[in-house]
Amino acid sequence: MTMQYSYGRQRGSGAFFGVVLSLVLGAVALGIFVHHARSGVAGKLAAMITGRPLTVVSAPDVIEKVQRLNRLETVVYSLDTVVESSESSAVLPDVLAGDKVLMIVHGQTIAGVDLSKLQPESVEITEGAQGRSIRLTLPPSQVFLTTIDEGKSRVYQRDTGLLVKADPNLETVTRQKAQGDLQAAALSDGILDAASKNARATVTAMLEGLGFAHVDVR
Repeated sequence: MTMQYSYGRQRGSGAFFGVVLSLVLGAVALGIFVHHARSGVAGKLAAMITGRPLTVVSAPDVIEKVQRLNRLETVVYSLDTVVESSESSAVLPDVLAGDKVLMIVHGQTIAGVDLSKLQPESVEITEGAQGRSIRLTLPPSQVFLTTIDEGKSRVYQRDTGLLVKADPNLETVTRQKAQGDLQAAALSDGILDAASKNARATVTAMLEGLGFAHVDVR
């Protein structure tokens, strides 16, 4: 009886370890399948197994998704400024033939990054023991638009000579001057650096959401 009992335990132990080995091999095979399944039926099956969408791993896929952001507006710079324009006569004094306008102008400058200009060589994806890594170089930031808010802008003072009428084009010239001054002020205050920083933060969050373990956006 003792010998039969020992023999029975040996067979049971062998079957137990066989089941464990099968489970381990199955888990390894499943892991390899999920790791390499990126598209098609295999990709959908892997997504069902993991319970989450598959990570985008190809540079063309990344470029396509980032380019969908198109003109990414990341900074809006607002400013109130006082602008003066004048016209004078070469012969008569301003009190007789001069024309001067003083305007309070409110405007905005919008800056960001045009991600439609992202190039294939700007994306580098690597595989490592710690997960997938991506390095992406953004196009340079730029000013998209500078506008004057007519509803918040007004003529503060207008002085016209006794012998002339107010020039209706002088206010237009003043607004154009204000538009240039506003954009220059925005550039001086570092709007392009701020636009690049904000764009990097936005794209970094997007790439991390795609499953990359290490993201370097420059």
